[in-house]
Amino acid sequence: MSFSRDFLTYCAASALLGMALVMPARAQEDVAPKDDKVIAIVNGHEIRVSEVQMATEDIIGQLPDMPPKLRYPFVVEYLIERHLLAQYAVKEGIADTEEYKRRLALYQAKALRDAYFFQKIRPMVTEEMIRKAYDEEASKLQQTERVRARMILVATEKEAQDIEKMLADGQKFGELAKKYSLDGSKDYGGDLGYFTAAEMVPEFSKATFALKVGETSQPVKTDFGWHIIRLEDRKQGAAQPYDQVKQAIRNVLLRQQVGEVMQKIRAASKVEILDEDLKKYAEEASKAANNYQEGKQKALDQTGGAVAPAATDDNAAGDASSGKGDLQLPAQ
Repeated sequence: MSFSRDFLTYCAASALLGMALVMPARAQEDVAPKDDKVIAIVNGHEIRVSEVQMATEDIIGQLPDMPPKLRYPFVVEYLIERHLLAQYAVKEGIADTEEYKRRLALYQAKALRDAYFFQKIRPMVTEEMIRKAYDEEASKLQQTERVRARMILVATEKEAQDIEKMLADGQKFGELAKKYSLDGSKDYGGDLGYFTAAEMVPEFSKATFALKVGETSQPVKTDFGWHIIRLEDRKQGAAQPYDQVKQAIRNVLLRQQVGEVMQKIRAASKVEILDEDLKKYAEEASKAANNYQEGKQKALDQTGGAVAPAATDDNAAGDASSGKGDLQLPAQ
């Protein structure tokens, strides 16, 4: 099992369903009965902390750019307006219409689904399971060496040899990279940040990891051109602290549990798709989602997993903007 800081982007159907269930369930768990105080009253209806939290999870997509301290009053106002409209809908007979009954059935199904997740599925993921997953991934990272290197990329061997001579004459590697390198890392003096051997194409990794700190390679040829490489540092992999990744690992494990439960439920149920076009689109979407998830998982497996080291100032240049992506192996 491998995880990563970006594994929340998984888009397989089971992952999406899992996330949809995780969020409201967490809101219900956060408020103890004694802390569920009344914060507003609308014509006799009490709005409590738990209702604000559940409403926040429902509309969180509308609040991404809003500062956290402003979300609370925004959601309370949203609930006040919602209850006012609901009360007037009852007064004007909306509750007796077919439109209301259809919506009620839809919302009731969502509420039951969320409650099922909270009461039946969420308890399946224990603290022991989360810790075990973390320890397994952390041990893998501790066995993985990472290096930091600089690079100058040119088109021909002759150009690479000319740069070798300039370096031998005492010119600075970073300045030459900014002037001559064809790679995006030139803006950072050729700095690629920290990476593992598996993250780069084989020829480049072999040459880089054979160097001692401070050494510069002879010209190295890859499909991208000719490289001059300088090794800046070596270090063993280190996991992010448990508390920082605990919730993310929990979410992955919960999505796995949701997928397993859904497989069992669907196997014991009768689901019929009657629309022929929908059948075709559903099959295509399912295949695309599976292919995407498999490709994503392979990429994550190559780059170190879920408890990967957090970015620091000394390796910030090793992100996508540094040009390192040009050398990274693509997902198969």
